[in-house]
Amino acid sequence: MNSRVLSKPRGDVHRAVTDKIVAAIEAGAGEFVMPWHRMGPDTGRPTNAVTGNKYRGVNVVALWAEAALGGFASGYWASYLQWQELGAQVRKGEHGSTIVFYREIEDEYPLQLFAEEEGSPAKRFVARAFSVFNAEQVDGWRPPGQPEASTPVEILGRVDRLVAGTQATIRHGGTLACYRPGLDRIDVPKRDLFVGSPTSTPTESYYATLLHELVHWTGAKHRLDRTFGSRFGDGAYAAEELVAEIGAAFLCADLNVSNEPRQDHAAYLSTWLEILKSDSRAIFTASRLASQASDYLFELSTPELEPKI
Repeated sequence: MNSRVLSKPRGDVHRAVTDKIVAAIEAGAGEFVMPWHRMGPDTGRPTNAVTGNKYRGVNVVALWAEAALGGFASGYWASYLQWQELGAQVRKGEHGSTIVFYREIEDEYPLQLFAEEEGSPAKRFVARAFSVFNAEQVDGWRPPGQPEASTPVEILGRVDRLVAGTQATIRHGGTLACYRPGLDRIDVPKRDLFVGSPTSTPTESYYATLLHELVHWTGAKHRLDRTFGSRFGDGAYAAEELVAEIGAAFLCADLNVSNEPRQDHAAYLSTWLEILKSDSRAIFTASRLASQASDYLFELSTPELEPKI
Protein backbone atom coordinates (compact mmCIF):
# COMPACT_ATOMS: atom_id res chain seq x y z
CA MET A 1 0.00 0.00 0.00
CA ASN A 2 1.32 3.42 -0.91
CA SER A 3 0.96 5.36 2.33
CA ARG A 4 2.34 8.46 0.68
CA VAL A 5 -0.72 8.73 -1.56
CA LEU A 6 -3.21 7.98 1.21
CA SER A 7 -1.64 10.46 3.60
CA LYS A 8 -2.53 13.37 1.34
CA PRO A 9 -5.71 15.34 1.95
CA ARG A 10 -8.61 13.71 0.17
CA GLY A 11 -9.05 16.61 -2.23
CA ASP A 12 -5.42 16.30 -3.32
CA VAL A 13 -5.96 12.60 -4.03
CA HIS A 14 -8.91 13.47 -6.22
CA ARG A 15 -6.98 16.11 -8.15
CA ALA A 16 -4.03 13.78 -8.64
CA VAL A 17 -6.27 10.98 -9.88
CA THR A 18 -8.11 13.32 -12.26
CA ASP A 19 -4.87 14.76 -13.65
CA LYS A 20 -3.52 11.28 -14.36
CA ILE A 21 -6.71 10.19 -16.09
CA VAL A 22 -6.76 13.29 -18.29
CA ALA A 23 -3.09 12.80 -19.15
CA ALA A 24 -3.68 9.16 -20.06
CA ILE A 25 -6.64 10.05 -22.28
CA GLU A 26 -4.67 12.73 -24.12
CA ALA A 27 -1.76 10.34 -24.57
CA GLY A 28 -4.04 7.88 -26.34
CA ALA A 29 -4.51 4.92 -24.00
CA GLY A 30 -5.07 1.48 -25.49
CA GLU A 31 -8.30 -0.35 -26.01
CA PHE A 32 -10.36 -0.99 -22.89
CA VAL A 33 -10.18 -4.57 -21.58
CA MET A 34 -13.38 -6.04 -20.18
CA PRO A 35 -12.55 -7.43 -16.72
CA TRP A 36 -14.74 -10.54 -16.87
CA HIS A 37 -15.09 -13.54 -19.15
CA ARG A 38 -17.38 -13.37 -22.11
CA MET A 39 -20.04 -16.03 -22.38
CA GLY A 40 -18.66 -17.19 -25.73
CA PRO A 41 -20.57 -16.79 -29.01
CA ASP A 42 -23.75 -14.76 -28.79
CA THR A 43 -26.61 -17.23 -28.45
CA GLY A 44 -28.93 -14.96 -30.45
CA ARG A 45 -32.13 -16.95 -30.08
CA PRO A 46 -33.03 -18.20 -26.60
CA THR A 47 -31.45 -21.63 -26.09
CA ASN A 48 -32.37 -24.60 -23.94
CA ALA A 49 -29.52 -25.22 -21.49
CA VAL A 50 -29.98 -29.02 -21.51
CA THR A 51 -30.57 -29.83 -25.17
CA GLY A 52 -28.75 -26.91 -26.74
CA ASN A 53 -31.72 -26.46 -29.06
CA LYS A 54 -32.89 -22.98 -30.02
CA TYR A 55 -36.43 -22.08 -29.08
CA ARG A 56 -38.73 -21.47 -32.03
CA GLY A 57 -41.77 -19.48 -33.06
CA VAL A 58 -43.61 -17.43 -30.49
CA ASN A 59 -41.37 -18.76 -27.71
CA VAL A 60 -38.45 -16.77 -29.14
CA VAL A 61 -40.39 -13.51 -28.90
CA ALA A 62 -41.81 -14.45 -25.49
CA LEU A 63 -38.39 -15.19 -23.98
CA TRP A 64 -36.83 -12.09 -25.51
CA ALA A 65 -39.59 -10.09 -23.83
CA GLU A 66 -39.06 -11.93 -20.52
CA ALA A 67 -35.32 -11.27 -20.70
CA ALA A 68 -35.91 -7.56 -21.31
CA LEU A 69 -38.36 -7.30 -18.41
CA GLY A 70 -36.17 -9.32 -16.06
CA GLY A 71 -32.92 -7.70 -17.12
CA PHE A 72 -31.41 -11.07 -18.07
CA ALA A 73 -28.29 -11.01 -20.22
CA SER A 74 -28.06 -14.79 -20.61
CA GLY A 75 -29.78 -16.53 -23.51
CA TYR A 76 -29.99 -19.91 -21.72
CA TRP A 77 -33.29 -21.23 -20.34
CA ALA A 78 -34.58 -24.52 -18.92
CA SER A 79 -37.41 -25.89 -16.80
CA TYR A 80 -37.04 -26.38 -13.05
CA LEU A 81 -36.41 -30.12 -13.46
CA GLN A 82 -34.00 -29.57 -16.33
CA TRP A 83 -31.89 -27.24 -14.19
CA GLN A 84 -31.83 -29.92 -11.49
CA GLU A 85 -30.70 -32.40 -14.13
CA LEU A 86 -27.73 -30.11 -14.76
CA GLY A 87 -26.91 -29.98 -11.06
CA ALA A 88 -28.20 -26.42 -10.72
CA GLN A 89 -30.88 -25.02 -8.43
CA VAL A 90 -33.45 -22.32 -9.18
CA ARG A 91 -33.15 -19.70 -6.45
CA LYS A 92 -35.96 -19.36 -3.95
CA GLY A 93 -38.48 -16.70 -4.93
CA GLU A 94 -37.66 -16.70 -8.65
CA HIS A 95 -40.63 -16.73 -11.02
CA GLY A 96 -40.72 -18.81 -14.17
CA SER A 97 -41.48 -17.59 -17.69
CA THR A 98 -44.20 -19.25 -19.72
CA ILE A 99 -43.48 -20.94 -23.03
CA VAL A 100 -45.78 -23.02 -25.19
CA PHE A 101 -45.10 -26.57 -26.40
CA TYR A 102 -47.29 -28.08 -29.13
CA ARG A 103 -47.99 -31.82 -28.96
CA GLU A 104 -49.35 -33.66 -31.96
CA ILE A 105 -52.36 -35.94 -31.45
CA GLU A 106 -54.72 -37.78 -33.73
CA ASP A 107 -58.40 -36.93 -33.64
CA GLU A 108 -60.71 -39.88 -34.33
CA TYR A 109 -63.55 -37.51 -35.19
CA PRO A 110 -61.83 -34.65 -36.95
CA LEU A 111 -63.31 -31.42 -38.08
CA GLN A 112 -62.98 -31.01 -41.82
CA LEU A 113 -60.52 -28.24 -41.19
CA PHE A 114 -57.96 -30.71 -39.79
CA ALA A 115 -58.64 -33.69 -42.06
CA GLU A 116 -55.94 -34.75 -44.48
CA GLU A 117 -58.59 -36.60 -46.44
CA GLU A 118 -62.22 -37.22 -45.70
CA GLY A 119 -62.82 -40.07 -43.26
CA SER A 120 -59.21 -40.45 -42.12
CA PRO A 121 -57.79 -39.53 -38.72
CA ALA A 122 -56.54 -35.94 -38.65
CA LYS A 123 -53.46 -34.48 -37.08
CA ARG A 124 -54.17 -31.95 -34.38
CA PHE A 125 -51.85 -29.94 -32.19
CA VAL A 126 -52.60 -29.26 -28.54
CA ALA A 127 -50.82 -26.42 -26.79
CA ARG A 128 -49.32 -27.03 -23.34
CA ALA A 129 -47.78 -24.32 -21.17
CA PHE A 130 -44.42 -24.82 -19.44
CA SER A 131 -42.43 -22.64 -17.07
CA VAL A 132 -38.76 -22.06 -17.75
CA PHE A 133 -36.13 -20.14 -15.83
CA ASN A 134 -33.22 -18.09 -17.11
CA ALA A 135 -29.64 -19.07 -16.26
CA GLU A 136 -29.40 -15.90 -14.16
CA GLN A 137 -32.14 -17.25 -11.89
CA VAL A 138 -30.19 -20.35 -10.87
CA ASP A 139 -27.09 -21.22 -8.87
CA GLY A 140 -24.54 -23.91 -9.63
CA TRP A 141 -24.32 -23.75 -13.42
CA ARG A 142 -21.63 -22.38 -15.71
CA PRO A 143 -22.36 -21.76 -19.40
CA PRO A 144 -20.54 -24.12 -21.78
CA GLY A 145 -17.09 -23.02 -22.88
CA GLN A 146 -16.65 -20.51 -20.08
CA PRO A 147 -13.22 -20.86 -18.48
CA GLU A 148 -12.52 -20.75 -14.78
CA ALA A 149 -11.03 -17.57 -13.37
CA SER A 150 -7.30 -18.03 -12.93
CA THR A 151 -7.16 -16.22 -9.59
CA PRO A 152 -10.17 -15.91 -7.27
CA VAL A 153 -11.41 -12.47 -6.26
CA GLU A 154 -10.42 -11.65 -2.70
CA ILE A 155 -12.98 -10.38 -0.20
CA LEU A 156 -12.26 -6.77 0.73
CA GLY A 157 -14.33 -6.22 3.85
CA ARG A 158 -13.90 -2.45 3.90
CA VAL A 159 -15.34 -2.10 0.40
CA ASP A 160 -18.11 -4.61 1.04
CA ARG A 161 -19.14 -2.69 4.17
CA LEU A 162 -19.39 0.55 2.21
CA VAL A 163 -21.47 -1.14 -0.48
CA ALA A 164 -23.75 -2.74 2.11
CA GLY A 165 -24.15 0.59 3.89
CA THR A 166 -25.68 2.16 0.77
CA GLN A 167 -28.47 -0.45 0.79
CA ALA A 168 -28.33 -0.43 -3.00
CA THR A 169 -30.06 -3.35 -4.71
CA ILE A 170 -27.31 -5.39 -6.37
CA ARG A 171 -27.87 -8.55 -8.39
CA HIS A 172 -24.90 -10.78 -9.17
CA GLY A 173 -25.28 -12.81 -12.35
CA GLY A 174 -25.03 -12.69 -16.13
CA THR A 175 -22.21 -11.08 -18.08
CA LEU A 176 -23.21 -7.42 -18.00
CA ALA A 177 -22.31 -4.78 -15.45
CA CYS A 178 -24.78 -1.91 -15.47
CA TYR A 179 -27.11 0.27 -13.42
CA ARG A 180 -30.74 -0.09 -14.52
CA PRO A 181 -32.55 3.17 -13.69
CA GLY A 182 -36.01 1.73 -14.36
CA LEU A 183 -35.44 -1.02 -11.79
CA ASP A 184 -33.13 1.08 -9.58
CA ARG A 185 -30.83 -1.94 -9.52
CA ILE A 186 -27.17 -2.67 -10.15
CA ASP A 187 -26.33 -5.79 -12.16
CA VAL A 188 -22.79 -7.15 -11.98
CA PRO A 189 -21.30 -10.52 -12.97
CA LYS A 190 -20.49 -12.96 -10.18
CA ARG A 191 -17.09 -12.51 -8.58
CA ASP A 192 -15.69 -15.73 -10.01
CA LEU A 193 -16.20 -14.46 -13.58
CA PHE A 194 -13.68 -11.65 -13.14
CA VAL A 195 -10.12 -11.98 -14.35
CA GLY A 196 -7.24 -9.56 -14.27
CA SER A 197 -6.61 -7.14 -17.09
CA PRO A 198 -3.05 -6.26 -18.13
CA THR A 199 -3.06 -3.61 -15.39
CA SER A 200 -5.21 -5.10 -12.63
CA THR A 201 -5.86 -8.19 -10.55
CA PRO A 202 -9.26 -9.96 -10.60
CA THR A 203 -9.97 -8.35 -7.21
CA GLU A 204 -9.27 -4.85 -8.53
CA SER A 205 -11.33 -5.53 -11.66
CA TYR A 206 -14.36 -6.72 -9.70
CA TYR A 207 -14.40 -3.92 -7.16
CA ALA A 208 -13.59 -1.18 -9.69
CA THR A 209 -16.51 -2.40 -11.83
CA LEU A 210 -18.89 -2.57 -8.85
CA LEU A 211 -17.89 0.91 -7.63
CA HIS A 212 -18.31 2.30 -11.16
CA GLU A 213 -21.92 1.08 -11.23
CA LEU A 214 -22.49 2.33 -7.68
CA VAL A 215 -21.52 5.84 -8.81
CA HIS A 216 -24.12 5.53 -11.60
CA TRP A 217 -26.62 4.51 -8.88
CA THR A 218 -26.01 7.80 -7.02
CA GLY A 219 -27.18 9.77 -10.07
CA ALA A 220 -30.82 8.65 -9.81
CA LYS A 221 -33.39 11.44 -9.58
CA HIS A 222 -34.24 10.67 -5.94
CA ARG A 223 -30.53 10.76 -5.00
CA LEU A 224 -28.11 13.24 -6.62
CA ASP A 225 -30.28 13.75 -9.71
CA ARG A 226 -27.68 13.72 -12.49
CA THR A 227 -28.78 13.66 -16.11
CA PHE A 228 -28.58 10.27 -17.82
CA GLY A 229 -28.19 9.95 -21.56
CA SER A 230 -31.14 8.52 -23.47
CA ARG A 231 -29.08 6.68 -26.06
CA PHE A 232 -25.63 5.18 -26.32
CA GLY A 233 -23.01 7.74 -27.30
CA ASP A 234 -24.89 11.00 -26.79
CA GLY A 235 -23.33 13.86 -24.86
CA ALA A 236 -25.21 13.25 -21.62
CA TYR A 237 -24.31 9.56 -21.68
CA ALA A 238 -20.64 10.38 -22.22
CA ALA A 239 -20.66 12.86 -19.34
CA GLU A 240 -22.28 10.36 -16.98
CA GLU A 241 -19.75 7.69 -17.96
CA LEU A 242 -16.97 10.14 -17.22
CA VAL A 243 -18.43 10.85 -13.77
CA ALA A 244 -18.76 7.13 -13.02
CA GLU A 245 -15.24 6.27 -14.15
CA ILE A 246 -13.56 9.09 -12.24
CA GLY A 247 -15.78 8.39 -9.23
CA ALA A 248 -14.70 4.74 -9.31
CA ALA A 249 -11.05 5.84 -9.41
CA PHE A 250 -11.63 8.07 -6.37
CA LEU A 251 -13.30 5.26 -4.46
CA CYS A 252 -10.57 2.79 -5.38
CA ALA A 253 -7.98 5.20 -4.01
CA ASP A 254 -9.95 5.96 -0.84
CA LEU A 255 -10.70 2.29 -0.13
CA ASN A 256 -7.19 1.05 -0.88
CA VAL A 257 -8.33 -1.04 -3.84
CA SER A 258 -5.69 0.48 -6.09
CA ASN A 259 -3.13 3.24 -5.58
CA GLU A 260 -3.65 5.11 -8.83
CA PRO A 261 -5.98 5.02 -11.85
CA ARG A 262 -5.31 2.09 -14.16
CA GLN A 263 -4.81 2.42 -17.89
CA ASP A 264 -8.08 0.62 -18.54
CA HIS A 265 -9.93 3.47 -16.76
CA ALA A 266 -8.37 5.92 -19.17
CA ALA A 267 -8.76 3.66 -22.19
CA TYR A 268 -12.52 3.42 -21.64
CA LEU A 269 -12.77 7.19 -21.37
CA SER A 270 -10.85 7.65 -24.64
CA THR A 271 -14.00 6.45 -26.45
CA TRP A 272 -15.73 9.62 -25.35
CA LEU A 273 -12.81 12.02 -25.70
CA GLU A 274 -14.04 13.57 -28.94
CA ILE A 275 -17.33 14.54 -27.30
CA LEU A 276 -15.65 15.76 -24.13
CA LYS A 277 -13.26 17.95 -26.10
CA SER A 278 -16.21 20.01 -27.27
CA ASP A 279 -16.58 21.30 -23.71
CA SER A 280 -13.30 22.44 -22.17
CA ARG A 281 -14.84 22.45 -18.68
CA ALA A 282 -16.37 18.96 -18.90
CA ILE A 283 -13.54 17.23 -17.09
CA PHE A 284 -13.72 19.71 -14.22
CA THR A 285 -17.48 19.37 -13.91
CA ALA A 286 -17.22 15.59 -14.06
CA SER A 287 -14.54 15.59 -11.36
CA ARG A 288 -16.71 17.73 -9.09
CA LEU A 289 -19.72 15.46 -9.61
CA ALA A 290 -17.53 12.39 -9.06
CA SER A 291 -16.37 13.82 -5.73
CA GLN A 292 -19.98 14.56 -4.83
CA ALA A 293 -20.96 10.96 -5.64
CA SER A 294 -18.04 9.57 -3.62
CA ASP A 295 -18.93 11.76 -0.62
CA TYR A 296 -22.57 10.69 -0.88
CA LEU A 297 -21.65 7.01 -0.76
CA PHE A 298 -19.43 7.50 2.28
CA GLU A 299 -22.16 9.47 4.02
CA LEU A 300 -24.54 6.54 3.55
CA SER A 301 -22.02 4.20 5.10
CA THR A 302 -20.70 3.96 8.66
CA PRO A 303 -18.35 6.61 10.09
CA GLU A 304 -15.37 4.26 10.31
CA LEU A 305 -15.36 3.96 6.52
CA GLU A 306 -14.61 7.65 6.03
CA PRO A 307 -11.28 8.01 4.23
CA LYS A 308 -8.37 8.73 6.55
CA ILE A 309 -7.13 12.32 6.23
